[in-house]
Amino acid sequence: MTALFIMPVSTFAQEDAAGGSEDTAEVERQDAPSSETTTGIFSLLPPDSTTEHVLHGRDRDLAYKATAGTLDLYAGDGTQSAKIFYTAYVAKDGGTDRPLTFAFNGGPGAASAYLHLGLVGPKILAFGKDGHDGTRPELTDNPDSWLAFTDLVLIDPVGTGWSRAKNDSTARNFYSVDADAESLAKVIALYTQKNERLASPKFLLGESYGGFRAAKVATTLKKSQGILTSGIVMLSPMIDGRFLPVGQLDPVLAAVQLPSLAAAKLEREGQFSEAAVADAERFAMTDYLVSLAGPTPTGLEAEQLYNRIADLTGLPTEAVSETRGFVGNIYTKQAAGPGHIVSAYDASAPVADAYPESGGDHNDDPVLEGFTRAYGPAFANYARHELGYLSDMTYTLLSTEVNRRWDWDGSRGEADASGDLRDLLSVIPSFRLAIMHGYSDILTPFGASRYVLDHVPANLAENRAELYVYRGGHMFYTDADSRRLATEDARLFYANEGTN
Repeated sequence: MTALFIMPVSTFAQEDAAGGSEDTAEVERQDAPSSETTTGIFSLLPPDSTTEHVLHGRDRDLAYKATAGTLDLYAGDGTQSAKIFYTAYVAKDGGTDRPLTFAFNGGPGAASAYLHLGLVGPKILAFGKDGHDGTRPELTDNPDSWLAFTDLVLIDPVGTGWSRAKNDSTARNFYSVDADAESLAKVIALYTQKNERLASPKFLLGESYGGFRAAKVATTLKKSQGILTSGIVMLSPMIDGRFLPVGQLDPVLAAVQLPSLAAAKLEREGQFSEAAVADAERFAMTDYLVSLAGPTPTGLEAEQLYNRIADLTGLPTEAVSETRGFVGNIYTKQAAGPGHIVSAYDASAPVADAYPESGGDHNDDPVLEGFTRAYGPAFANYARHELGYLSDMTYTLLSTEVNRRWDWDGSRGEADASGDLRDLLSVIPSFRLAIMHGYSDILTPFGASRYVLDHVPANLAENRAELYVYRGGHMFYTDADSRRLATEDARLFYANEGTN
């Protein structure tokens, strides 16, 4: 299975559901670009486009202005190094005191279309009647858009979406933890200055690796740009790389993952309850953890332990015994029974195994390689027909090349943003943190974030750092009910801005 946390696709031609956007005003365009942007890869990117729309929310309508465009980054010698694509949504008459949220996805190598059309933007992409069919996606108004309570700037890092470096050798300068954070901090500073939003409370929203990225960007904003972040919202984040399920037999890693394995099994059987998951959490951090950290159990002790793990996960007892309880590596292949596999991104919904004769999981991931791929062409179509951004470049939803070339400034397992969060909580008294997870995500399990928060000093975390968990997987927002609940929690989070 690919090591990407979340997800170049070709665009498809799709008719607007209503024959066009009824709320799109005349497109405003910038002046002619400079000569530096009319050659090479930059020549494929059009001028910025600004349009006016109305968000039809659950409570009220909101007039807003949308800008799809790019911001330029320059090297130390003054030559242009990259153009960063962004989409901004700003409420009309909202004022400069309105919260401003900068959002990005993860990967590394993922564009922002996931969060854009999946959760926060004014449009939402639906995936058929069962929510898992990307062959005929439908773009509709999003009544739960976060634009109702914060202006939004969705950013695609270099190599994703329509963001590009001037050439390949320059691109590699952006593909590392520190360089990525530095470039995004510069983009945020440039947007803030250009649009006179210095006085706005500034938030960061990141999904998956984007959660880790948000902490690093907030630190870099503070140190290199003098911009203090009011808060961070993390969705399904990687915070500490040691909790990524990459095959090592680590008792703590296994313990923080087990509740998600149990939640997914409960979902598959139609018996989900928060109480049952809480019971699995207690077992995971007590008897299960102690057993995995100690000598191999034998006799009745082993039988009782392995039966309990099998009952929680749906795995055969024999398979649990063979792994000595370290079941994370066999779960996707064996938990749903012969001939089926589950996704690490959402283990609640089994699909037919393409390689049932193999002992290992060689299947394309049903979520990563399945219906969520539709976010890319859907966003390209939306940008062209509703935002007026007429790019001649294909939109890169997820770049495996960026991911393959990523420099972790060490090893991925050593990457850790928990220290950044502690420092932000310590030196910015009003800084707040919200972490949102799906129960059935076994790639970045909610137990890992709970572990991180449980080890932040209480005088930093109390009333300022919260964990929220919803039905669903890594992209829990594809479920309408979970998306609505997450939006309600986010609304309250923003409403409490500036309080401790």
